[in-house]
Amino acid sequence: MRQLAFQRAREWRPPVWRDPERGQQLHVDILVDDIEVAEQAVLALGARRAPGETDAEGFRVYLDPAGHPFCFTFHGLGT
Repeated sequence: MRQLAFQRAREWRPPVWRDPERGQQLHVDILVDDIEVAEQAVLALGARRAPGETDAEGFRVYLDPAGHPFCFTFHGLGT
Protein backbone atom coordinates (compact mmCIF):
# COMPACT_ATOMS: atom_id res chain seq x y z
CA MET A 1 0.00 0.00 0.00
CA ARG A 2 1.18 3.54 -0.78
CA GLN A 3 -0.09 6.55 1.13
CA LEU A 4 0.56 10.23 0.85
CA ALA A 5 -0.54 12.73 3.50
CA PHE A 6 -0.63 16.53 3.63
CA GLN A 7 -0.92 19.07 6.40
CA ARG A 8 -2.61 22.47 6.11
CA ALA A 9 -0.50 25.60 6.57
CA ARG A 10 -2.01 28.31 8.78
CA GLU A 11 -0.72 31.28 6.79
CA TRP A 12 -0.64 29.69 3.36
CA ARG A 13 0.01 31.88 0.33
CA PRO A 14 -0.56 30.34 -3.10
CA PRO A 15 2.64 29.85 -5.09
CA VAL A 16 3.38 31.84 -8.23
CA TRP A 17 5.42 29.89 -10.79
CA ARG A 18 9.01 31.14 -11.02
CA ASP A 19 8.51 33.84 -8.35
CA PRO A 20 11.02 33.22 -5.53
CA GLU A 21 8.89 35.31 -3.13
CA ARG A 22 5.91 33.00 -3.69
CA GLY A 23 7.65 29.73 -4.48
CA GLN A 24 6.57 26.15 -4.25
CA GLN A 25 5.93 24.53 -0.89
CA LEU A 26 6.07 20.98 -2.25
CA HIS A 27 7.13 19.41 -5.50
CA VAL A 28 6.15 16.00 -6.80
CA ASP A 29 7.64 14.13 -9.77
CA ILE A 30 5.48 11.34 -11.17
CA LEU A 31 6.83 8.70 -13.56
CA VAL A 32 4.32 7.95 -16.33
CA ASP A 33 4.32 5.34 -19.08
CA ASP A 34 2.62 7.54 -21.68
CA ILE A 35 3.11 11.30 -21.31
CA GLU A 36 0.33 12.21 -23.76
CA VAL A 37 -2.28 10.06 -21.98
CA ALA A 38 -1.16 11.34 -18.56
CA GLU A 39 -1.24 14.95 -19.75
CA GLN A 40 -4.79 14.64 -21.08
CA ALA A 41 -5.88 13.17 -17.74
CA VAL A 42 -4.45 16.00 -15.61
CA LEU A 43 -5.64 18.72 -17.98
CA ALA A 44 -9.15 17.27 -17.72
CA LEU A 45 -8.85 17.52 -13.93
CA GLY A 46 -7.95 21.23 -14.05
CA ALA A 47 -4.15 21.28 -14.25
CA ARG A 48 -2.34 23.36 -16.86
CA ARG A 49 1.10 23.30 -18.46
CA ALA A 50 3.55 25.65 -16.75
CA PRO A 51 4.11 28.67 -18.99
CA GLY A 52 7.38 28.72 -20.91
CA GLU A 53 8.40 25.19 -19.90
CA THR A 54 9.54 22.55 -22.39
CA ASP A 55 10.07 18.79 -22.20
CA ALA A 56 13.61 19.34 -20.89
CA GLU A 57 15.38 16.12 -19.94
CA GLY A 58 12.20 14.03 -19.99
CA PHE A 59 10.22 16.18 -17.55
CA ARG A 60 7.04 18.11 -18.29
CA VAL A 61 5.99 20.73 -15.71
CA TYR A 62 2.34 21.34 -14.78
CA LEU A 63 0.50 23.54 -12.30
CA ASP A 64 -2.47 22.28 -10.31
CA PRO A 65 -5.57 24.52 -10.11
CA ALA A 66 -4.10 26.38 -7.10
CA GLY A 67 -0.76 26.91 -8.87
CA HIS A 68 1.36 24.21 -7.20
CA PRO A 69 3.94 22.83 -9.64
CA PHE A 70 4.43 19.12 -10.30
CA CYS A 71 6.21 17.18 -13.03
CA PHE A 72 5.61 14.12 -15.09
CA THR A 73 8.77 12.30 -16.05
CA PHE A 74 8.63 9.95 -19.00
CA HIS A 75 12.14 8.71 -19.69
CA GLY A 76 12.56 6.00 -17.08
CA LEU A 77 13.63 7.88 -13.96
CA GLY A 78 16.57 6.06 -12.43
CA THR A 79 17.22 3.75 -15.38
